[in-house]
Amino acid sequence: MHDIEPYYNWRHLYTAEEDEYSPFYGREYSEFEYSNAVYNYYIHPQWDEFGSRNLYMKILFTDYQFNFTIIELLGEWNDAVDNDIMTMKRNIIDTLIAQGITKFILITENVMNFHSSDDCYYEEWWEDIRDEGGWIVSLNMPSQTRAEFEQAHLDHYVHLIDDDKWRTYQPMHLFNMVDNIMLKRLE
Repeated sequence: MHDIEPYYNWRHLYTAEEDEYSPFYGREYSEFEYSNAVYNYYIHPQWDEFGSRNLYMKILFTDYQFNFTIIELLGEWNDAVDNDIMTMKRNIIDTLIAQGITKFILITENVMNFHSSDDCYYEEWWEDIRDEGGWIVSLNMPSQTRAEFEQAHLDHYVHLIDDDKWRTYQPMHLFNMVDNIMLKRLE
């Protein structure tokens, strides 16, 4: 687990800790002190803690002109016990929505487990952004996690897309690709 780093090839374009509108503005990171863990396995110190016990994130890119953000997730997404969606919604998503972000790309290939509860916070998130033409996309969710997500019918709010080549795109190209898919789906 400690070898899984957040995607870093866009750091020359954007860093959340330098974005005054980001919920992680001003954070400082150590490259050598491992303090956060998922299931008692230490994770790379570049991942951001946002109040969840076993789910961490990194805001990889945000564009306030085109109203989108790209967030990478790592760990266990547990709504049943820890209500991770509520924590994420209140501590991160609401802050981004207040800054005009309405389109969310969640890179979920490192979300190892998902445990559902109800869909209230997903519905609230969707209602907060839909009138602005917004959407929520999960990119590359692993099959076992995806099955749990679909079984809970959360794919009504968070659209599931697979694209193993996302790392080859620049952030704007990734956004355009996802936005084109979503325009077709939401028509």
